[in-house]
Amino acid sequence: MTAFNLPLAFLMGHTPMELFKGGGPIMWPIIIVSFLAITVIIERMIFTIREALSREPEVIEKMLEKAKVRDFEGAIALGKKSKDFIARMLVYAFNHREQSLHNAFARAASREFVRYHQGMPTLDTCITAAPLLGLLGTITGMMNTFGALGTTGGDIASAAGQITGGVGEALIATAMGLVIAIVGLFPFNYLNSKTDEARIEVADVANSLDSIVAKVEVGN
Repeated sequence: MTAFNLPLAFLMGHTPMELFKGGGPIMWPIIIVSFLAITVIIERMIFTIREALSREPEVIEKMLEKAKVRDFEGAIALGKKSKDFIARMLVYAFNHREQSLHNAFARAASREFVRYHQGMPTLDTCITAAPLLGLLGTITGMMNTFGALGTTGGDIASAAGQITGGVGEALIATAMGLVIAIVGLFPFNYLNSKTDEARIEVADVANSLDSIVAKVEVGN
């Protein structure tokens, strides 16, 4: 069982294991999806925190200042000492400036954003799939309910246990799917916002590089 089950079990007055058993066979894929979502969320949050702690905007400014006076080697030396992802991009761009500084920076940016997007498609799939799996559990649970009615010839009293179990299976599966989707949606949007922030910072540095290239060309 996963952390997604705990608040739901508390609200419904059952243990996580009771919920798992009551939800029927569809709970297995739901649990797998929840494990995937939790794994991606934890890994991406650690990545985001690590990247935030490694930011050194003052180093970026110094690198750009050195680039303005055509001291690219000095800028590269500064960047190699930094763990800032933009510093890495600038080091790559300055090392490949002979071809095109702008294009080299764009290639470096693409590589860095691959790191930012890792795991996000998986998390997006989990958030989308969870309520659908819950809906599937609802359908199978109701099928069990109607099946119980059919086998008893409509004698509801004799099939009360099976009917209750089918309805419970339907509701538990639906609730679990919604919980996973709702809880996973918040970190998903937060992580996307951090990627957007990084994209804006990269765009600002790219604009500064364009100004530097223009000045260098004028100087030549």
